[in-house]
Amino acid sequence: MMHLLSLLFSALLCQVSSLEKSVIGLYGETVEIPCTVGANKIENVTLTKWKYENVDLLVKSKGKETVVLATDEYKDRISLAANLSLLLTGAKLTDQHTFTCQALITTNIGLDIKDFSHALIVYKAPEAPFITEKAAELEIGKLTKLGKCVAKNANPPAKIVWLRNNKTLTPEENRTVINAGNSTSPLDAESTLLYSARKEDTGAQFSCRAEHLLASGLVSPPQTFVINYSTEKLILEVISNSLPVEGNDVTLKCVADGNPRPTSFNFHIKGNVTKVENSDNYTITNISRNDSGEYKCSLINRPSIEAAKNIVVQYLDVKLNLNKTVIRRAGDFLNLSVGIDSSATPTVSWTKGGVKMNKEPKITKLAYSDAGLYELEVTMGPLSRKASFHLTVEGAPVIRKLDDQNDKDGHRKVLICEAEGSPKPAVSWNINGTLIDEKSFDNGTIKHKISVMPSANLSVACTVSNLFGIDTRVITVSSHSSDDDDKTKLVVGVVIGLLVAALVIGVAYWMYMKKSKQGSWKTGEKENGSSEEEKKLEEKMEENSQKADV
Repeated sequence: MMHLLSLLFSALLCQVSSLEKSVIGLYGETVEIPCTVGANKIENVTLTKWKYENVDLLVKSKGKETVVLATDEYKDRISLAANLSLLLTGAKLTDQHTFTCQALITTNIGLDIKDFSHALIVYKAPEAPFITEKAAELEIGKLTKLGKCVAKNANPPAKIVWLRNNKTLTPEENRTVINAGNSTSPLDAESTLLYSARKEDTGAQFSCRAEHLLASGLVSPPQTFVINYSTEKLILEVISNSLPVEGNDVTLKCVADGNPRPTSFNFHIKGNVTKVENSDNYTITNISRNDSGEYKCSLINRPSIEAAKNIVVQYLDVKLNLNKTVIRRAGDFLNLSVGIDSSATPTVSWTKGGVKMNKEPKITKLAYSDAGLYELEVTMGPLSRKASFHLTVEGAPVIRKLDDQNDKDGHRKVLICEAEGSPKPAVSWNINGTLIDEKSFDNGTIKHKISVMPSANLSVACTVSNLFGIDTRVITVSSHSSDDDDKTKLVVGVVIGLLVAALVIGVAYWMYMKKSKQGSWKTGEKENGSSEEEKKLEEKMEENSQKADV
């Protein structure tokens, strides 16, 4: 039966009218190719057959299983849908053929055959673009082929856009020329960029983007190019961490804006021209203040292109008119002067004994307290200079203070002799004593203490002396023993006085009692009166007796 239908089907092919339409499929996806055109549906199909370019793919009779006729790569990729459409899995660019569906239909008047042809178009996104045929270098003002951008295997082919620093380049006369290339494959897109570089293109990144309806963001890796241009400007630099300082080395560097940069220069050093090859710097060793002035560098082949810089060498000199050790007499004038020679205004500070002074030590009348170590520091930027002198003030000693005090126990006297003079005075006393303390000799002042226990009031002398003179002062010191004797005598006198008073009262009382016994014949009133007087006398004697005990 199947064979008869196939013969009948073949016989009717000459009478068929063919209808053709395009079908679009996506690369790698399953494509459905309908056995119809438009919205028309076919019914009462007795036999269906699919083929491409006279190559049979499959056939199906009504009520029967589909028979795959293909023997090439399609045999495992094709199948028939329920609506008689051809299903093609894993669409490839090589699948772009015209596929035909032939249907044998039963009508009221007999058998009819319909032929539906579809041109399969497979859409595919391009591969990532890349730049090839890169220029080795670009020259300013010269239109040069920068490179060619290629975006492969796309359907339809991609559109290529050139970018500079991620911004679209548009054609510009004598500056930017973009030409579409002629690729050997209809699936590949090519574009060539001709570019006239400028200085600002140094370090610029060039890339290209492939634009396609199935993909976005396809950009080639960025490329940078060497931009060559002639030197037009020089800059002369001083390589140093600080200002040029006398005694240091100073390096001059000539910086050119050309590319490639020049490697040799002329350096103009104080009227002399020095040619330096394979280097852009020149070092002046042990620079001095006399080296201050204008310096230049220039191109060897184009001396008119030059750069200049004025260099001021920093210097600082400090000189005192005094020696390290200065000796003066007390009362003299200190003639101090400081000589400063510097390239700028410096800061001056003085210290005496490590303590900062408010002003320069100019002294019209020297005192012993002016003696000590004076230190000068002068600073200017990174420079610092120091100078110092030690001042000794000499003169005859003078006692400034002579005093006595009781010690803590109150049994001894502490004598204090304080004097000024230099060299250090020798201290002596006209009495023997125990040395308690001698304050260290400081700024011409000495303090001497001794402890004594005088047995009587004394006149004590302190004598200070050095090679310039002598001074003596006297103080009266009272003894502790004389004070005690006076107190003892006072107490003894009081006691003796009380005893004498008591004796006188006793004698008076005895004489009174004797008289009373002789007059006992007197009246009772007199006796009573005498009794009252006796009581008063007894009370008086008792009081004197208590005082005597005291």
